[in-house]
Amino acid sequence: MTDAAPSPVTDRFRLAVAQLNPVVGDVAGNAELVRQARARAAAEGAHLVLCSELVLAGYPPEDLVLKPAFLRACRAAAEDLARETADGGPALIVGTPWIDDGKLHNAVLLLDAGRIQAVRYKVDLPNYGVFDEKRVFAPGPMPGPVDFRGVRLGLPICEDAWTDEVCECLAETGAEILLVPNGSPYWANKAEERLQVMVARVVESGLPLVYCNQLGGQDELVFDGGSFALQADRRLAFQMPQFRTDLAVTDWQRDADGKWVCAGGPLARLPEIDEANWLACVVGLRDYVDKSRFPGVILGLSGGIDSAVCAAMAVDALGPERVHGVMMPYRYTSRASIVDAEACARKLAIRYDTVPIEIPVAGFTEVLGPLFHGRPADTTEENLQSRSRGVVLMAISNKFGYMVVTTGNKSEMSVGYATLYGDMNGGYNPVKDLYKTQVYQLAAWRNANRPEGVLGPAGEVIPHNIIAKVPSAELRENQTDQDSLPSYDVLDDILACLVENEMAVSEIEARGHDRATIHRVENLLYVAEYKRRQAPPGVKITRRNFGRDRRYPITNRFRDRS
Repeated sequence: MTDAAPSPVTDRFRLAVAQLNPVVGDVAGNAELVRQARARAAAEGAHLVLCSELVLAGYPPEDLVLKPAFLRACRAAAEDLARETADGGPALIVGTPWIDDGKLHNAVLLLDAGRIQAVRYKVDLPNYGVFDEKRVFAPGPMPGPVDFRGVRLGLPICEDAWTDEVCECLAETGAEILLVPNGSPYWANKAEERLQVMVARVVESGLPLVYCNQLGGQDELVFDGGSFALQADRRLAFQMPQFRTDLAVTDWQRDADGKWVCAGGPLARLPEIDEANWLACVVGLRDYVDKSRFPGVILGLSGGIDSAVCAAMAVDALGPERVHGVMMPYRYTSRASIVDAEACARKLAIRYDTVPIEIPVAGFTEVLGPLFHGRPADTTEENLQSRSRGVVLMAISNKFGYMVVTTGNKSEMSVGYATLYGDMNGGYNPVKDLYKTQVYQLAAWRNANRPEGVLGPAGEVIPHNIIAKVPSAELRENQTDQDSLPSYDVLDDILACLVENEMAVSEIEARGHDRATIHRVENLLYVAEYKRRQAPPGVKITRRNFGRDRRYPITNRFRDRS
């Protein structure tokens, strides 16, 4: 490698925005992603490559950044990348954890001409919802712009651009353009919210803005990309796709007033809400499986809506050859469920096996018989069926290495309509944050649509009979979900009021719901907290998911009597 002094930027420069999918902790792999993006950008004549927040560490790294060896690996990777910019090619803007004067910061570095030219620290550390950055990072001072070959760049990091102070400071100290590296996770309608917030920053500062977002699944979070830029007059300059890695190379030039203007770029179509929710579940499941290095997934196919939707998502994520469905019938399993499960497996072209559970359930019943003598059958015997199925799936998982996908939706997780160590067994749940009514809605949507980039077939992938029939756990004769629960239309609206909006009982009653039903649902929600703490992770879809967003005590006697 030979040193080459980069030419100064006068009236034009070419910017590449790298929408990458890093893996938390894979510092060498993440650095290689940046290196590959830089090579592609260089081939297109780019002067500068903008990457997302903490791209070298992966986001969010959580307490991993408290490990000195990890911090050393991140710093070494940044220094290696800096040395590589001595070739005269594009400069890099990369995010990484960085220690300065004994304090750990969420930082962004400008790497150019073989050196780390500038370092800026995140000021506004989010500490709400899924974010917990104040736990590990120290806030930085108010930043000034950095000089990039004669262009004064403002580098607010993610949350720094969601409030006004940092961008205002950058504009007042001479920034000419705002480049915003982000780790902004998906929830429904998040893209529109981001756009409106960034429009406000452009209006306040009078500066053009480039928003670079991470892509990919990380545990319960899905980063949807959707990077974009706004001209100084608020017009959309370019739009990158959601749910796909991408590199956009764009040209910028000064206008007659000396302001930077984007000459245009890609204008990707953003998906509507059902497509976006489906793709978020697919990406979250795919990356959890692949980044955890599972060869594939296994799930129980009951002939019901939840398992059918999860199977379709798994095939879209991984392909049919990596998905294994198992029907585990018992005496209460209807013939219709057996036919529907087999039809679903056939439509998805996955491996399908039948493992009856009559013998293991009888075995448990026999050994427990003396202890249970004289007591009537109840949910205990029903749960033995679910737990026998859980044992079967975990045994197959242990034998073949496939991860078990669980299939309980948010309605069931909310009210405890699930069995610990039974249907809650598994490693990941793609529908954990979808209410039952949303599951039905997405099933109908997927049957009519095949989004770009999925690996499953077009056409009807979820048999119509599964969507049309009354939902049932089939743990006793002629059972339906509504034997124990309000109708899902009613239940889901009450739950959304309680979980997403923290509404008082009196406010929910004003929406037309029965007061006694509200109190019952609220009680079920609270007493099921211990189950949710033991549930596997799943994709965040709503603004407030169980786990990272909603942290309620397990022992809790409060009930709203307003």
